[in-house]
Amino acid sequence: MTQNSNKREVETASSLNERLGLSFSNFSLLITALTHRSYANEHQNGSEDNERLEFLGDAVVDLIVGEWAYRNFPELPEGDLTKVRAKLVRNENLAKFSQQIDLGRALRLGQGEKATGGRHRESVLGSTFEALLGAIYLDKDFEAVKKFVLPFIEPARDTILEEISDPKSQLQEQVQALKIGPFLYRVINTSGPDHAKVYEVEVEINGKVMGRGSGSSKANAEREAARDALKKI
Repeated sequence: MTQNSNKREVETASSLNERLGLSFSNFSLLITALTHRSYANEHQNGSEDNERLEFLGDAVVDLIVGEWAYRNFPELPEGDLTKVRAKLVRNENLAKFSQQIDLGRALRLGQGEKATGGRHRESVLGSTFEALLGAIYLDKDFEAVKKFVLPFIEPARDTILEEISDPKSQLQEQVQALKIGPFLYRVINTSGPDHAKVYEVEVEINGKVMGRGSGSSKANAEREAARDALKKI
């Protein structure tokens, strides 16, 4: 890597530090948090990748979101609190947080990763966000990470309970987690007069019918089909 490109990367990290008000004391921690494995592999100059910081940040964000859920939803049992936390710390959510602060622009990527869209890849962005949290924790303390993270998760307060109780959302999460292929809902029958129609829907997962349901609207029938499918998987 040329001296000029190294300088540009440091300036980009410095800009991020200033823009987010992070005020890193140990600036090398921020540089490491922004360093993808592909970059470290291509530059045998002692550059450390961000995977250890990612491990630490994962643990920290789990605790912060767990505490937030515990305090904000005192009526929820343990199982539902676990669902709230899992929903909020999913990689796709963390990637959205990265996008909100334009973290991708500051990433240090190998040429191959850069050429294939690594700056916008969900898996890379989510992992880098965790690495950034790990770096903030080491540079400052738990409260500093908490202050940084809470504004990202607060907007979910009014919608998260509906999201975790929706069987369609739960089914989508299960299908993605188990990697069992695409799924779709199909109306297989309608009956009754126009003012009181009944819809029958089936949900197909990876080419196999896994659930059926009926309801006064397609949406209600889909929810029932999803609930039926959840019992089976």
